[in-house]
Amino acid sequence: MERRAYTAFGFILLATFFYFNWISSGSGGGFRIRIPIPWLQPKMDFIGRNGTHFIDVEDGTPVYVNGWNSYWLISSKLEEISEMFRRGRAMGMTVCRTWAFSDGGANALQISPGRFNERYLQALDFVIYDARRNNIRLILCLVNNLNAFGGKAQYVRWAQAAGANVTSTDSFFSDPIIKHYYKDYVKKILSRKNSFSGVRYKDEPAIFAWELMNEPRCVLNSSAPLLQEWIAEMASYIKSLDQKHLVTVGLEGFYGQGRTERLGANPGEWASSLGSDFIQNSADENIDFASVHAYPDSWIPKASFEEKVKYLSSWVDYHVNDSEHVLKKPVLFAEVGSRLGGKKNGSYDRDIILKIVYDKLYESAKKGEAGTGALIWQLMIEGKQPYKDEFSLVASQHPSTYKLILQQSCRLRKLFRRKGETRSILWPCTDA
Repeated sequence: MERRAYTAFGFILLATFFYFNWISSGSGGGFRIRIPIPWLQPKMDFIGRNGTHFIDVEDGTPVYVNGWNSYWLISSKLEEISEMFRRGRAMGMTVCRTWAFSDGGANALQISPGRFNERYLQALDFVIYDARRNNIRLILCLVNNLNAFGGKAQYVRWAQAAGANVTSTDSFFSDPIIKHYYKDYVKKILSRKNSFSGVRYKDEPAIFAWELMNEPRCVLNSSAPLLQEWIAEMASYIKSLDQKHLVTVGLEGFYGQGRTERLGANPGEWASSLGSDFIQNSADENIDFASVHAYPDSWIPKASFEEKVKYLSSWVDYHVNDSEHVLKKPVLFAEVGSRLGGKKNGSYDRDIILKIVYDKLYESAKKGEAGTGALIWQLMIEGKQPYKDEFSLVASQHPSTYKLILQQSCRLRKLFRRKGETRSILWPCTDA
């Protein structure tokens, strides 16, 4: 009788285990076994910084990046997340930048200040968990400057509803209530324990870096000091919670009006009036590396293709040189986007644009300089049309771009492959 009772109890426990793994398997549905035990996760080292280089903190090996953006991951089914990582890995890419935010409303990660949607949090858990299983690290962005997915405008609306006297979205950078909301969100994310791995985010080596905001801008250039103070305060706050991860701002790379000698590098006069300044914003002691974006098609739309090529070449040179000699920090080209365009001498416009960035950063890597890598904007899989923009691509549908991405991954890997390192069966490069 006692044995049958133990047997029945065992079946009940097993049924409970299967039930909760089934119903909590995220937006994709279906069954996934979770064993949230940290020491069972694949071994992975943290990434740190030494001067103008990223390094593996365990052995000091230089780390250079070829990666991509897929901002839409937490809004996806689990099998779609896995497929995107599988494809990124197949191209030799090692870093993915994605959103770790979605603000405002019932169908968002942060429904309202301090209220969260567990389904989206578990989706973010899986993004981090599955990235590590694919030997991919993540740059996780914490809020949007733009209105998409809520952005800083949503924080302003929340503050208004709480009685704050705020009108401009520039108040995001200065209002005490809004800053409190942001800090609370950061603390929630950094301290979360992953439901798939059991690892707290602040202890997770698959996170490459925290990004304060996607493309911070001000409505008024006079708000530039507020942005600078916000960067310093929030970077310091993250470091007070998490000393293991890198922090970056999320800048587009524009030079401010005080940089008269560099204003010619901007894509137009408008770029210096947005309150951001690449050098000042990146120089804060708690910002570990500088970030730059590159969109010649949308920044100088009336220029000829030849003019766009010339502009982009200069844009990369300015930022690598300033990172090397002024900031003395690594610089990552965190978004590089271009339309497919026409064919010139057998190459599509997008491939020419991408190759310029890749070649310059490869040369920087060979010299041991500050240009540490690039992330293409943005890679998709089939069926994600709602998240598509003019620069999106399914890489397998564009063989020339796919080949270019793979070549960059392989030559960077070959350049910095550890001595005695064995080649993984998952690694796509035959000569590295």
